[in-house]
Amino acid sequence: MIVVIDYGMGNLRSVVKAFEKYSDDVVVSSNPEDIKKADALVLPGDGAYAMAMDNLKKSGFIDPLKSYIDEGRPFLGICLGFQLLFTESDEFGGSKGLDIIPGKVKRFNTKGFKVPHMGWNKVNLKGESKYLSGVDANSYFYFIHSYYPIVDDKSWIVGTSVYDKEFTCMVGKGNVLATQFHPEKSHEVGLKIVENFVSLI
Repeated sequence: MIVVIDYGMGNLRSVVKAFEKYSDDVVVSSNPEDIKKADALVLPGDGAYAMAMDNLKKSGFIDPLKSYIDEGRPFLGICLGFQLLFTESDEFGGSKGLDIIPGKVKRFNTKGFKVPHMGWNKVNLKGESKYLSGVDANSYFYFIHSYYPIVDDKSWIVGTSVYDKEFTCMVGKGNVLATQFHPEKSHEVGLKIVENFVSLI
């Protein structure tokens, strides 16, 4: 069972549809108990960091979610679900995150570049993940975000992109992968990541 966590942040439909393309056992859940039964877990999300953490806390997701990821079970984080893995964010004065990956999420401070960063951008592969099998280096993916992480533990970095400056846009270890870009909105190359994720669980 692939569990897509519903914690009230963003429209989940495009994510669910992408996974349903490769699996008939996709469940959208707002019940943290379902994490224990999951064969794979997906944490999507759009919106404010602090609100997302507050929603996860109120829904009882934080401890089971952290335990699941710490155990190295199959996990995919997307967009805000990528940022929440870090220690903290400076959005709206600061907020603590899940602290799975040491680092801080910061707002782009660019000159001559629009924020949010929105549209297609090249991702440079810097590390390895089994979920990237068949994905060409320097492929283009779809982004929409205003924040990026400063990653303290470089061993987590799988991919970077450039928007005024180089920034980490993909992290992972073992069965865990998280992306700042939206695989479900990135056509064939993004769906290849989803397909790999499903086929390997």
